[in-house]
Amino acid sequence: MTAVLIACAHGTRFEEGRVVVRALLDVLRETAPEGVEVLEAYVDVHGPYVTDVVAAARERTDDIVIVPLLLSTGYHTEVDLVEAAGGLPIARALGPHPVLAEILADRVRATGADATDTVVLAAAGSTRPGAVVDVERMAALMTDAGVTAPIVTAYAAASEPTIPDAVEAARSAGRRTVAASYVLAPGHFSRVIERAEADLTSAPIGADPRLAAVVWERWRCARGAGVRCAGCDSSCPFGAPGRAVAEPVEATAHAASEKAEPVDVAGGAGSEVAEPVDVAGGAGSEVAEPVEATGRTAGPDPSAGSRSSARRLLAKIGALLPSRR
Repeated sequence: MTAVLIACAHGTRFEEGRVVVRALLDVLRETAPEGVEVLEAYVDVHGPYVTDVVAAARERTDDIVIVPLLLSTGYHTEVDLVEAAGGLPIARALGPHPVLAEILADRVRATGADATDTVVLAAAGSTRPGAVVDVERMAALMTDAGVTAPIVTAYAAASEPTIPDAVEAARSAGRRTVAASYVLAPGHFSRVIERAEADLTSAPIGADPRLAAVVWERWRCARGAGVRCAGCDSSCPFGAPGRAVAEPVEATAHAASEKAEPVDVAGGAGSEVAEPVDVAGGAGSEVAEPVEATGRTAGPDPSAGSRSSARRLLAKIGALLPSRR
């Protein structure tokens, strides 16, 4: 019986983003345990859609796990994939994870950043509070991975503070700003991050070979192979003893570090066309929850909210600086 891993990305209308996802799928197929098939699927924008991929896979096997190629929990992981899975196990989102923190730290260092800068961890954003918790956890993991500059989190949509507000607040504190692109692939949100005009902006995570370690760990955990993945706690429904499987080839935290550089680009200035609000921060990830799902009502003075947000950011940055000098 063949085991199936359905690797479900968000989907993007940008071809350069699709190239990255396909490159990551190639890495997963190269590192797959014997007898495990990797299938491509998307939750939005374009096919093959995950619902159709699940239906086709069910005709051949019942050993199926969906692994979201999404960086944080969100509407897609909590609603769309649950509906598409029809009871099949769904692995955790890729982040937060120490391997992702290592990759992000490498991307930040590649920009020339140092301890005198402020790093803005720039994520897509979500109306789901769990996504904000995930991003804050990633910031802490980046510090563990060796980023010595203070790190603040910011979002392209749906969550606060916004990336431009965070960049401006860091500048007001007299710090050079580095936007760490916490998106998987070039697309709408990589362009939003670039338009925030930080002093330095890192490339998206891309098809880094080290991601295979995260994906296969998530797969083993959700499949019930007795392996708890990073971020699991006592509430995790997975990790119970189950069918033993071969370890994926080279799927360690530092797997294939000598291989070619990830297939990604920073994504040049692109279309100014607004897209629907994103949720999960996944590959390309420019579509997700409807705008009205944010649960917010417009205040009488939006600028007052921006000023308050900026003051909070300045206070946060100021509190970080003494311990980093």
